[in-house]
Amino acid sequence: MTFTALHRLLGDPPRPLTSEMVDSAVAQGLRETDDLDWKSELPPLGAIPSSDFPKDVAAMANSGGGTLIFGVTENGKAASGRKDTGDLTERYERGLRSAAVTAISPPIFGLEVVQLGEPGNRCVVVVIPASVDGPHLIYRNEYFGAPIRNDADTVWMKERQIEAMYRARFDERRRSTDVLDKLYSEAAAMRSANSPAWIVAVAHPRLPATVSTRPDQSMARQAFEEAGKNALVYVGRGSLHPLEHVDRSNPRPGLRRWTARPSVEGDRLRWLEAWISVHDDGSVSLTAAVGGHRNSSTEYNDDSVVESRDVEVAIADFMGLIREASNRLGLGEYEVRVGFEWTGDDRLQIWTTDNMNFPYSGSTIPLARYTPVETTVRADANAVAFYWQVHDLALDCVNEGGIAYVRTISPPAPE
Repeated sequence: MTFTALHRLLGDPPRPLTSEMVDSAVAQGLRETDDLDWKSELPPLGAIPSSDFPKDVAAMANSGGGTLIFGVTENGKAASGRKDTGDLTERYERGLRSAAVTAISPPIFGLEVVQLGEPGNRCVVVVIPASVDGPHLIYRNEYFGAPIRNDADTVWMKERQIEAMYRARFDERRRSTDVLDKLYSEAAAMRSANSPAWIVAVAHPRLPATVSTRPDQSMARQAFEEAGKNALVYVGRGSLHPLEHVDRSNPRPGLRRWTARPSVEGDRLRWLEAWISVHDDGSVSLTAAVGGHRNSSTEYNDDSVVESRDVEVAIADFMGLIREASNRLGLGEYEVRVGFEWTGDDRLQIWTTDNMNFPYSGSTIPLARYTPVETTVRADANAVAFYWQVHDLALDCVNEGGIAYVRTISPPAPE
């Protein structure tokens, strides 16, 4: 759900932006604030990088996020009327997003760009997310500068402001690492004694959710179900999905999270054990046995042997859950850590799967120690871009063992 400065000033709950909301803002003469700026017209396509657009976006990001609305005239900072912006083409939208990446350092991703209204009364809304990577700088007249909002105006940061923002960035990175460490330790502790190798995957949103509703059991149940559907889009049924071996219909509460516990019991089925959680703040965790899987009706791999296809479906389930948590809570970037836990005497082995879906160990390098993969995921990316993030994370996880192949299905159709 979307919640912007316009929602807040109009007193509206989180919901999609509408042209009627802009009409209401004009009728009330809403004034610009530090997170809302009226613009009468869009800059020419070829002049976007050199226009005020990068400066305005950077200033909003440095001030905790905000909203630019093009197609609204103003009088003394107050909205006074509508002015048609023309059609928002795909090429122009790409130009706006490109300017936020190439004309600002560090780049700003995740802009929400929407056109509202009918021909003759169209406007374009650009929602800039809050950022923990500030200060965001722009290049002007051979110098870098850091813009920031001061009520309804955009001004340049002083040296002390820039210093404080850099300090806040580094503090946030340390905090994020501490949170991931705690999440990973808690998830790894779910592993049963004397069990086969496990994959442990945790993710934490870089910014708080825009929707503060604590999920109830029904919401958690639906999140697990939808995450399973997401995973099938990414990798199909090439192997056994951890989400299909937990009790998704009866998640248990605890420690500000909902957890789906294993739905299998007994030593013969220990290779199917999994624990999956969605936290109140949008964090997610997945812990699943990936070693010792069955390779025929009577034979099992050694507990230290992990097949890349099993890693791939576990990553698909994990990323499907991230996508679902993001959609429900209005989250963007996630910090992710994925590793393997194995305490046996034999070295961990990751076997690849060929293009006929048969495993082989010819290129495997037995690992004395697996270094967890850490990355940032854009959970609010479009369907195709998110699919490739699933693919790349799976590839990163198995490449530690010298593997260079994962089996994924075709990307979904563009949204």
